[in-house]
Amino acid sequence: MVQQAISLGKRPHIIVGTPGRLVDHLSNTKGFSLRTLKYLVLDEADRLLNEDFEKSLDEILKVIPRDRKTYLFSATMTKKVKKLQRACLRNPVKIEAASKYSTVDTLKQQYRFIPAKYKDCYLVYILTEMSGSTSMVFTRTCDATTFLALVLRNLGLRAIPINGHMTQSKRLGALNKFKAGECNILICTDVASRGLDIPSVDMVINYDIPTNSKDYIHRVGRTARAGRSGVAISLVNQYELEWYLLIEKLIGKKLPEFPAEEEEVLLLLERVTEAKRISQMKIKESGGKKRRGGGDGEEEIEKYLGIKDKKSKKFKKR
Repeated sequence: MVQQAISLGKRPHIIVGTPGRLVDHLSNTKGFSLRTLKYLVLDEADRLLNEDFEKSLDEILKVIPRDRKTYLFSATMTKKVKKLQRACLRNPVKIEAASKYSTVDTLKQQYRFIPAKYKDCYLVYILTEMSGSTSMVFTRTCDATTFLALVLRNLGLRAIPINGHMTQSKRLGALNKFKAGECNILICTDVASRGLDIPSVDMVINYDIPTNSKDYIHRVGRTARAGRSGVAISLVNQYELEWYLLIEKLIGKKLPEFPAEEEEVLLLLERVTEAKRISQMKIKESGGKKRRGGGDGEEEIEKYLGIKDKKSKKFKKR
């Protein structure tokens, strides 16, 4: 905050920030105001106009001039007029690069329909088959990212989790390890589905199918960026079929099946089951679920990120 307040004191022409942090500065940083603002840009506008950001965005809209230019950007724009009106648009002009939600041609998309009990086996099989690749694996919950990362590490794979329950420094630590190639598998929630530009990502795996089909477009957009090629594989179990069909409907194409011999995949079952058992024990030993900022297997991750014990003790006391 202090460092940012100094920068804001120098009256920059452009400020890039999250709504929450901007509101903090508006109320706490002396001399900082947005009264002379000329352009308001909302990136990932459909997300920012959701109720999650409602309070802080309303605070900002209250203190900026009504006479301004407003730009809303997103790969998946909301059609709800009510939401768009919140951004106080007058005589808006809509510019579309493509009217239907599409994924790039350089992206090879596949799915595999599997029983829920074998999902971990298939994940390990794919990651082993593509062992030289840099991969992002998307799960539905924060706990699942940590658990899966532990399971994969127990099987000798270089995986690291990133989720909204980790502190910012841990998230950055995980991201830097992934970018530097120290870990080639990033297990993440939808917190990583927008805004991350990591050119080297070869493959995206949807371990859990997103309940909102637009999230699929953002997730698979992490690979095959700027003309490069990439692979996206969706693991669909019997409970997720409906969501998967909505994705096919949204992108307007039927995807081919990922080829794999089930007998070959199930050869991994014993090892995967053992790795899961060890991971569950580690999580229990580290106290199971912790409050926000921690998460399952927190000590394991800290060890992996190279955060010293002293720090983690201090953090726990806090």
